Amino acid sequence: MKIVDLVGDGEIARFEEALTHTSFANETRARDNQRLEFLGDAVLGLCVSELLSTAHPDADEGALTRMRAALVNAEALARWARDVDLGASLALGRGARAGNEREQTNVLSDAVEAIVAAVYEARGLAGARALVSEVIREPMAHAETLGVRDPKSLLQEKVQAEGRLAPHYRVVSTSGPAHAQQFVVECVVETDVIGRGEGRSKRLAERGAALAALAARAE
Repeated sequence: MKIVDLVGDGEIARFEEALTHTSFANETRARDNQRLEFLGDAVLGLCVSELLSTAHPDADEGALTRMRAALVNAEALARWARDVDLGASLALGRGARAGNEREQTNVLSDAVEAIVAAVYEARGLAGARALVSEVIREPMAHAETLGVRDPKSLLQEKVQAEGRLAPHYRVVSTSGPAHAQQFVVECVVETDVIGRGEGRSKRLAERGAALAALAARAE
């Protein structure tokens, strides 16, 4: 992956830090990417808000908010990260390398946000805009569908209109402490997994799975 192709020539001073997972930092003296991830979350939100406001001048605040949430959620960011094989570039600790950390949604989405922050610091807002535009390019084409008020209901209508059984949702994993759990949910139609989502509650994860299924159907 060549981020410089998107934002121009020159050094991105904190690029390696953006790719450093906490597991690697705990085993070395390197800095992990969590502070950059914090900044990148805000920069990403700003850039996506700008893009949506320009692309959808007649949309109200509620619709824009829903579209933004669909474009910047963990699953959407991780999908782009997998497309560019970002996981292969992550610096992980020994235990994390032995597992599947390189493919975990939260690990990949955090790295994307950290890279956005590193680019912002090196190239300013213009550079960050260029990168964010690429990150959300594909789902942005379907932003209006992604911004629907109740994606689970819309998906059910579309699936049942095809004569198939209504979608159901199943939790496939949970992680994190009890006060800050992260849920991964799959949306299933009959025996087919048609979407996958992640969130800090089952409800948010189910919504993410429905949004992912709608986005896949729109492609």
